[in-house]
Amino acid sequence: MTAPLCRRLAAEAVGTGLLVAIVVGSGIQAAELSRDVGVQLLANSLATVFGLAVLIALLGPVSGAHFNPAVTLAAWFTARRKADGLTLRDAAVYMSAQIAGAVGGAVLADAMFAKPLIKWSVTDRSTSNLWLGEVVATAGLVLLVFGLERVGRTSLAPAVVASYIGAAYWFTSSTSFANPAVTIGRAFTDTFAGIAPASVPPFVAAQLAGALLGLGAVIGVYGRPTPSGEEVVVAHGEREPASS
Repeated sequence: MTAPLCRRLAAEAVGTGLLVAIVVGSGIQAAELSRDVGVQLLANSLATVFGLAVLIALLGPVSGAHFNPAVTLAAWFTARRKADGLTLRDAAVYMSAQIAGAVGGAVLADAMFAKPLIKWSVTDRSTSNLWLGEVVATAGLVLLVFGLERVGRTSLAPAVVASYIGAAYWFTSSTSFANPAVTIGRAFTDTFAGIAPASVPPFVAAQLAGALLGLGAVIGVYGRPTPSGEEVVVAHGEREPASS
């Protein structure tokens, strides 16, 4: 990521906003076209898969396409000792941009479907099994994102990350929010994808716990990053000395 910080922030805000607009908008559309909850969830998840893949491919070269404070915090933590890593200040402004974008995306989706621009959701999601679903969904996402980085296959991220989120819609009890910014944004819309404001804090806590577990899984599976000065595997499969 060599773009200036202002451009990276724009990419994170726009990407997160469009992601939430896709999630909320497709949920509204699905609920208006079908009364079958299974069909509604299928439509919502498919739209999210396709939209997320496009957003990662388009904006990843600019900002890394985090669109997610949990991923941003994990990126800062894993690279905090690197001179060219994400700084804590950068992480903080990334997260601010993501949250602002998420709220804007929810408002945009409501506007497109002639819903009240801001109406707090009344959908309660405050049971322990849903929190566990968020832990699992976020841990898997972090393992996937940083596992791809460790094996030099980040070019697969658009398809692989989107596919995982689509699958997690169905195999987790919470339908895989797995994203604190998206969770906050979805509280601003009382539609199919909404979440009651009172349910947001425990969801976010579960997501952050999942991010920690995901980082632990990365270390458990791939080991710790190669220290500076030792040889590392580069993307094309050859070995070369790490820069000191």
